[in-house]
Amino acid sequence: MRILVLNGVNLNVLGSRDPAQYGGISLAELESRIYDWARQLELTVHCRQTNSEAEFIHWCHDAYDAVDGMVVNPGAWTHYAWSIRDALEPLRAPIVEVHLSNVDAREEWRRLSVLADIVAARFVGHGPDGYRMALEYLKEHR
Repeated sequence: MRILVLNGVNLNVLGSRDPAQYGGISLAELESRIYDWARQLELTVHCRQTNSEAEFIHWCHDAYDAVDGMVVNPGAWTHYAWSIRDALEPLRAPIVEVHLSNVDAREEWRRLSVLADIVAARFVGHGPDGYRMALEYLKEHR
């Protein structure tokens, strides 16, 4: 099973951001855990991160016929980037939305997810384990 993990804006500065919200883990450490979990679950995973909305959208387009599932954490784009939602909507594979912090309990503007109606599942506020939960979900619901 081929899974694409897309991390968006500002996730490259994990470890420098508020550890109470984001866990103090770097992106490299997060990706290392994701690859370990994928091996344990016998999944093939590819992780990518960008601060360019256009690049994120191109990766979504490239995934249409290339993946069996997708894990996305668009960062702040989650709350307003309808272009990312539109890029993900045609994907036939299940999509799981992940956020390290509990965006549903934070500032009001963070509570809106433009992806909520097109994703198969959401895991928010579980820190890095949310990615493990997303991979497990995709394996169980293939």
